[in-house]
Amino acid sequence: MKPKHVGITAPLGFQAAGIHCGIKKPGLLDLALCLSDVSGPIAGVFTKNRVVAAPVLLDRRHLRSRRGRAIIVNSGNANACTGAQGLVAAKAMATAVAQQLSIPVHQVFVGSTGVIGRVLPIDRIIAAVPTLIARLSIPGGDQAAHAILTTDLRPKTVVRQARIGGRTVTIGGMAKGSGMIHPNMATMLAYLTTDAAIVPAALQHALRATVDQSFNCITVDGDTSTNDTVLCLANGLAKNRPIQQGTRSYRDFERLLTEAAQELALMICRDGEGVTKVVTILVQGAATTAAAKRVADTIATSNLVKTALFGEDANWGRIMAAVGRSGVAIDPNKVTVRFDDIIMVRRGIGTGLEAEQQIAQIFKQKEFRIIIQLGQGHAHAHRWTTDLSYDYVRINASYRS
Repeated sequence: MKPKHVGITAPLGFQAAGIHCGIKKPGLLDLALCLSDVSGPIAGVFTKNRVVAAPVLLDRRHLRSRRGRAIIVNSGNANACTGAQGLVAAKAMATAVAQQLSIPVHQVFVGSTGVIGRVLPIDRIIAAVPTLIARLSIPGGDQAAHAILTTDLRPKTVVRQARIGGRTVTIGGMAKGSGMIHPNMATMLAYLTTDAAIVPAALQHALRATVDQSFNCITVDGDTSTNDTVLCLANGLAKNRPIQQGTRSYRDFERLLTEAAQELALMICRDGEGVTKVVTILVQGAATTAAAKRVADTIATSNLVKTALFGEDANWGRIMAAVGRSGVAIDPNKVTVRFDDIIMVRRGIGTGLEAEQQIAQIFKQKEFRIIIQLGQGHAHAHRWTTDLSYDYVRINASYRS
């Protein structure tokens, strides 16, 4: 049966809300809450930036219990680089929700996104929590998805459903992200919910594998944020047999979770600041997976490649140059490069004017693939990248204003 709602309230037993609490300009939603009817396993993956925002520090601590019930998120203020005061504010957000709902504070997780270095107006948030809780509903997932946005142009929600262990299992999700997007992870928050019954260790393992194939495969501008967070909260209300690693049910669940996360990741790319193109980079025939990822990352983050994408300049030489400077030992005479189905480079040599004219037409498309065959082995990797436009510079030149 198709879920009535998309996003974090699509699975059984979840409600959400989004309201304005006074962080952003009047009329803009800036505070979201997601609540499960019952507590359950929760998994998390966070930024690898060494400058870490207060909500990430708090969530890492709360994750030790491996159980969650609620997630509260504000936008418009990152609560990062705010010292001890920032951590006190993050704790106060969690405490306010816990007290109103009469649940353990360690089962409340916190997220913040927005401008770095500004003191979080915690009094406004605490004052708004009763209203936020009163607004909780299943349709409220849509407001919650709007309330976590910053420079995003549109909300990002997803739902996936499958039969697992003889039961219908649903995964819902919402995300924000538009700039500071780069693997490990991106300036992005992503929240996934599921009614699957799953043991905590299996959920954490599945989420890490999922992030590696989704949010860690996108890059808009090469910057990794201080606040990046992906959480997945499960409540078991689908009443399937609890999923454990190494089983068919686990493989089915991880596949479903990955599909949901990849859809959200691509939405982030498509909504990137100033983005006009989203391009899939596929590196095949590498000696190792690490080598394939390194080549893919080098191409995906090359400003010369990204500006060529924006200018619709079919400059395939920039692809070859990026492959060559990736640090991976390659044999240029074995390299083949395709743009969608058009071979532009064969054994390290361009295939001529006719092929160039064909790929020039491909560059006019909003989405296409660049496939690099290294001819060294069987390992592969993928990345999703975007162009770099005039608008990206304009948006980020005046972000704080």
